[in-house]
Amino acid sequence: MSVTITAQDINKLRQSTGAGMLDCRKALTEANGDFEGAIDWLRKQGQKVAAKRSDREAKEGVVIAQTTADNKSGIVLCISAETDFVSNNAEFVTFVKTIANAAIENNIQTAEELNKVTIGSETVADMVNDKLASIGEKIGITRFERVNAPFVASYIHGSNRMGVLVALTKEAAEAGKDVAMQIAAMNPLAVDESSIAPETIAREREIAIEQIKAEGKPAEMAEKIAVGKVNKFLKDNTLIHQPFVKDASKTVADYLKSIDVDLKVTSFVRVALG
Repeated sequence: MSVTITAQDINKLRQSTGAGMLDCRKALTEANGDFEGAIDWLRKQGQKVAAKRSDREAKEGVVIAQTTADNKSGIVLCISAETDFVSNNAEFVTFVKTIANAAIENNIQTAEELNKVTIGSETVADMVNDKLASIGEKIGITRFERVNAPFVASYIHGSNRMGVLVALTKEAAEAGKDVAMQIAAMNPLAVDESSIAPETIAREREIAIEQIKAEGKPAEMAEKIAVGKVNKFLKDNTLIHQPFVKDASKTVADYLKSIDVDLKVTSFVRVALG
């Protein structure tokens, strides 16, 4: 059964990948309308497309990254808005900070818990609804993440457009900030290769093989070259293997070891407006 491909579908894929309209139409047709399948099809043809990232959820809004006073825990909160006029409004930024403070003070673990927290005489859910009514734009809590560790560092980038939390095995404030800035700039998928889902690696391998075959190379050669491509993918997309942004002669793992041989990153969260 064929699926109708609309101009809206094509434009969405074009905006997401940067591919041409005709290529997007063909990709959607080949993938029978499946968006992720269409992205894979474009990549298999050798096209450079934007990687899907879970942090690209809201185009406008405010992101707050904040830790507890003892740095044992931290939260990232994103409250979305429809326009940058609201996002850049000082009153709206203060509104989001107030909710973030309540999340810290009440040891909130999930967005559902946060909505039920009372600030003054109102719940957070009611405050959000009141704000929606007063500004005339759709707003809402689109991301809430909490990280607990022996030491958590936070970083906010670009006028509250991105927030990062980094979990470390021991106290290291300066290193924590450096690594958080690394994550903001380089957008790794995971701490190391063991943290990347096997299906993601399998997907990259399949795409690499199809790319190589499309170049006219034999299947047995494609298999070998694909191994190298997957290894490069892992190096580029895992935090500890990335070149350190402040000194490209060493990796992030090397940098951490230079601070303390026992210092390691156990997890991170990166939330950005798209």
